[in-house]
Amino acid sequence: MSKPRLQDQYEKEVLPALAEKLGRKNPMNLPRLRKIVVNMGVGTAVTEKKHVDEAAEAMTEFTGQRPMICRARKSVAAFKLREGMPIGVKVTLRRQRMYEFLDRLVSLALPQVRDFRGVNPKSFDGNGNYTMGLTEQMVFPELNPDKYTRQQGMDITFVTTGATDDEARELLALLGMPFQREDPKKKTA
Repeated sequence: MSKPRLQDQYEKEVLPALAEKLGRKNPMNLPRLRKIVVNMGVGTAVTEKKHVDEAAEAMTEFTGQRPMICRARKSVAAFKLREGMPIGVKVTLRRQRMYEFLDRLVSLALPQVRDFRGVNPKSFDGNGNYTMGLTEQMVFPELNPDKYTRQQGMDITFVTTGATDDEARELLALLGMPFQREDPKKKTA
């Protein structure tokens, strides 16, 4: 299996640029992408069991890895939810699949989002991890729109080894993540 294009770019272009920008000589001290977690909550699974299977099948197609089915931890009578019912799917991507997914997300899927102006640069958790949401799965070109008619959203979390949000933001920007640019007109003091 050959090395993904984005992983090759990371090793040849991103690491030297990060070392220069952060002023570090040791490449092991530079931030790197550890894993990508894709999570789909399927709220309609309480009434329609097949929606979880459809979500799992769709996620398998666009991530290239079979997802884990998440089950309810406790019963909630108001939502007609019982302990152990399937309510979502998630997949953790590492190594080559992680770089391939990020490459497809940045170059193919995000440009398909309606009225896309970039992802929010403030969605970091304080520890160098970034989470973004997509409102529909059909932005991935691997999915057949005739087969998946239900709109299904997801959360995508990028876990990095960056010590601060700024380091992680720099890493993701160099990997091609299209962050929104701050508009100088909107700045308030």
